[in-house]
Amino acid sequence: MLPFEVQHQPGKPVSEQLVYAVKKAVAQGRLRPGDAFPSVRTLSREMRINPNTAQKAVSQLTQAGILEIQPGIGTRVREQAVISQDEMAALMEKPLEALVVEAKRLGLSEGQLVARLRSTWKNLNR
Repeated sequence: MLPFEVQHQPGKPVSEQLVYAVKKAVAQGRLRPGDAFPSVRTLSREMRINPNTAQKAVSQLTQAGILEIQPGIGTRVREQAVISQDEMAALMEKPLEALVVEAKRLGLSEGQLVARLRSTWKNLNR
């Protein structure tokens, strides 16, 4: 089982979807620095994708500073994985949109939603 979930989106390259899913897992803490990352062979088998596609995604993640390849050990999440503020914002876009849609459906005002968000943020930081 892979330590991240890929939401398949028709028309979008699978390698991009895989890169996004890994960045999201790192941002959420599901993949932590030092964690082993699946091999290209494992990725291609588990996701049922071409090994070249899996290799392309791993290369992109390595170049982006998310993964590092350690000869004789394997691929791991870098100790200081780099995710930019823009990438973090992009990762939050869909969940935030879903939150706002649900709040509107329930009849909450923007102020009420912000107040609940602040309250939840404070509770999680305790």
